[in-house]
Amino acid sequence: MRPMIAPSFLSADLFRLGEQLAACEAADADMLHLDIMDGHFVPNLSYGPGLVRALRANTPLMLDCHLMVSRPEDFVQPFLDAGADLVSFHLEASHHPDRLLGLIRDAGKRAAIALNPATDPAPLRYLASKLDMVLLMTVNPGFGGQRFLPAMLHKIRQTRALLQEAGCEALIQVDGGIDEVHGAECVTAGADVLVSGSWLFKHNPLANGFEILRATGK
Repeated sequence: MRPMIAPSFLSADLFRLGEQLAACEAADADMLHLDIMDGHFVPNLSYGPGLVRALRANTPLMLDCHLMVSRPEDFVQPFLDAGADLVSFHLEASHHPDRLLGLIRDAGKRAAIALNPATDPAPLRYLASKLDMVLLMTVNPGFGGQRFLPAMLHKIRQTRALLQEAGCEALIQVDGGIDEVHGAECVTAGADVLVSGSWLFKHNPLANGFEILRATGK
């Protein structure tokens, strides 16, 4: 099966967001990945619900909001209200992940847990019944353009086995350093969704990058 492709809008040209949104639509992006950073959980700042609300009014694409924030319980509802379709938050940042997953699902949206590279996926077995997706960071989060961490291939396989054991059909999304080589490796290891930013957006036309990543599933 071909992987789903989620362009990371953090790497889009800020002066050409409308144009690049249209290019993602034309390339049949499966979802638009939006990194929400608070300057605390990760050492960087990005954007807030306002951008999500503007995108929701101008695109039919699924809006995948990745909350890289210290207090996700304070952020989930504003992003749901802004139009997010899928919300992921970090297990490392939440004291009550089960409750937060339930809140997202009760709103009729898809819920996901994100894990930093050094975080053991074992706790996912206790959350499996409320998971639509697991986001595995394949770099340390906060900045685009980082190199893929090869050890994460084992973690993808480990997570896939854990989810299958729990009877969970959640997707596995990978984010960080994804290009045609590492994308193919991740798909082979069990990933379903490839998030790509700096590598993908360097292509002109953008559709060429999508075609290359989709071919990794062949």
